[in-house]
Amino acid sequence: MTIRLRTILVTATLASLATVANAQDKLKVGMMATLSGPAAVIGQHMRDGFLLGMKQLGGKLGGLETEMVIVDDELKPDVGIQKAQQLLERDKVDIVVGVIFSNVMMAIAKPVFDSKTPLISPNAGPSPLAGQACSPWFVSTAWQNDQNHEAMGKFAQDKGYKKAVLVAPNYQAGRDAMAGFKRHYKGEIVEEIFNQVNQLDFSAEIAKIASLKPDAVFAFEPGGMGVNFVKQYKQAGLAGTIPFLSAFTVDETTLPATQDAAVGLFAGSQWAPNLDNPVSKKFVAEFEAAYKYVPAMYAGQGYDAALLIDAAVKAAGGKKGKEALRDAMRKATFISVRGSPFKLNTNGFPVQDVYVVQAVKRADGKFATEIVQKVFTDFKDAYAKDCALK
Repeated sequence: MTIRLRTILVTATLASLATVANAQDKLKVGMMATLSGPAAVIGQHMRDGFLLGMKQLGGKLGGLETEMVIVDDELKPDVGIQKAQQLLERDKVDIVVGVIFSNVMMAIAKPVFDSKTPLISPNAGPSPLAGQACSPWFVSTAWQNDQNHEAMGKFAQDKGYKKAVLVAPNYQAGRDAMAGFKRHYKGEIVEEIFNQVNQLDFSAEIAKIASLKPDAVFAFEPGGMGVNFVKQYKQAGLAGTIPFLSAFTVDETTLPATQDAAVGLFAGSQWAPNLDNPVSKKFVAEFEAAYKYVPAMYAGQGYDAALLIDAAVKAAGGKKGKEALRDAMRKATFISVRGSPFKLNTNGFPVQDVYVVQAVKRADGKFATEIVQKVFTDFKDAYAKDCALK
């Protein structure tokens, strides 16, 4: 063997070892979101918020080169399971980030937990995962489903509304929405109306609301459902006669389409683009500059998910072992867009302030939500008491 051949072999071996080392040092994050259909805009906000967080961190989370694998669950639980298995088995991700809808979350949770892979939710917060089915492998950078609806129930109670009609799609988050609203509202629930997921024609539901003549209507209709519900509610002439309260119905994902039809309507939220703190201001300014639209809470939750992973990897000493990341995610702290150190309850859901926000038309002509009043401070969800984790 010649000296030149030996040199080539040594060089090739070193290059191969370097490739293996780089692969071992790289953090692989799988993101699952609804990126098609009427609710795709919600997934877009979540994805773009996360990617902005990564960009601000130089493409590295916790100092590790980070590779993103982004998949669309199509708002179908069976598709969600297939995509989750791909992320875990084919792509071998270190962390799963997702999802938007609670029916998909309930489908993918068990296979992800069984694989002993950390799961971070920047949106869906179904009540079972907050209570008896809680898992050490799960944390949320959003909310437990009931929380923002509870704020609207308290708001309706404080306003003195005696009778209310509740409207929501018939799946886990819709049922959680109604449960949350009723937890603090002590008036009469005249009717609970459940519609189909992804329904776009609400003429029958709105006609029923008009016939019942409640003092207020509370609606949980995310994404395209919210756009059509608000427009049809306005067209029916109810916006000026029956107060409209909501959560995840009037926000920056629906306002570009509803525009003036939604101005003045109320919603519950843990964040709005005008929240006055340095992290939020920087996030909103850079998000609008990068993507040319106003971020919704979903974008802020995605952004916080990137910050949480960054803090967790650092807390784990720059290592990406799944058990180390699982433990570090529950202990890691960072300053959230919410303006204070991020805090998790024992069940993995945030402890946070919750507000009433209102849709407005900004001076620049864009539509957004703005904070009206704080309803809850350091608010914990109602299901943590049923979680065995300490």
